Amino acid sequence: MMQTTDIVIIGAGAAGMLCAATAGARGRKVVLIDHAAKLAEKIRISGGGRCNFTNLQVRPECYLSANPHYCKSALARYTAQDFIKLMARHGLTYHEKTLGQLFCDQGSGAIIQMLKAEVDAGGALWRMHTPIEQIERLDDGFMVRTAAETWRCASLVIASGGLSIPQIGASAFGYELARRFGLEIVPTAPALVPLTFQPQDLWSELAGVAVPDATATCGRTRFREAVLLTHKGLSGPAILQISSYWQPGQPISIDLLPDRAITEVLAAGNRDALLANVLADAIPKRLAHAVVAALGENRPLKQYPAKTLHQLEERLKRWQVVPSGTEGYRKAEVTRGGVATSALDSRTMQAKTVPGLFFIGEVVDVTGWLGGYNFQWAWSSGHVAGSHA
Repeated sequence: MMQTTDIVIIGAGAAGMLCAATAGARGRKVVLIDHAAKLAEKIRISGGGRCNFTNLQVRPECYLSANPHYCKSALARYTAQDFIKLMARHGLTYHEKTLGQLFCDQGSGAIIQMLKAEVDAGGALWRMHTPIEQIERLDDGFMVRTAAETWRCASLVIASGGLSIPQIGASAFGYELARRFGLEIVPTAPALVPLTFQPQDLWSELAGVAVPDATATCGRTRFREAVLLTHKGLSGPAILQISSYWQPGQPISIDLLPDRAITEVLAAGNRDALLANVLADAIPKRLAHAVVAALGENRPLKQYPAKTLHQLEERLKRWQVVPSGTEGYRKAEVTRGGVATSALDSRTMQAKTVPGLFFIGEVVDVTGWLGGYNFQWAWSSGHVAGSHA
């Protein structure tokens, strides 16, 4: 027997739950379906369980998309302050860390429970651990069939996420459905992901070394944060950020001493001291010794000619690397690309050619920076769709 509801939302993550809560508050009858057994695992693991739920510096320039203007409307209509007010109504508090990042004091589980309570307040029906078997377009909406039920709905919202972190259930469901309805997909790739090198490029003995303040540059884009050397390549916030802009074959330039010249570092050192020991006052000791070893024997600073010190500056200030790839979707925090924004109305998230079909969250070609920006896109796009479906 076919049952009737106003809205079916596929995906009970950040965007899907905010959408369901918003639609329910408007009196819409909502069915929220997710194939996962556990609710909102991506929220649960975010920020090491502390949930970096938004950022005080959210602005359209912090998002990648084939249409950089697309996200403006949604971000303006549901802001970081709107989500903070929602948390306050539930007694949740937060603290700010570096670069405007906001974390929930009560942890990610509290954010999940807050969203669940909001969805429940609107009377939505939950269908967890429920794979979709069939979706068809009807004259007046859509038919959504699972193994146990068949639903007729006026609006269908796809909040199924991207391909990142497949170990918690990520899939290509949303992209495949969009293609079926004739919507374009911007090619996808892992984003906010560690970069890898060819084996001969690796300084494997340096795995675990962190440079707390460095810049990573790719093309005209630059980020200044920490860089971490790994067994496979490079990670850390600056690298994760630049990975969203990197294309295969592109070089990346790393400055391990931003705002400091090598001449300044050396001038402050004892000229009778070994060069590696002088450098160790400015960069991690293991890295200092490795850089000097690449130049040759570690000798007192006063024994090095200007040409060699210039080579040292090139290594530390303009370290050029060409990554062999990334660590893939398994390590990526988000997916770059997705349902083309040219196919969607930025004011509603509705497909322009398929009335009643909405796409929100990570499945859309809108990718935020590291630091809470992607959650804010989930909240904003979910709220907009929930206000119009």
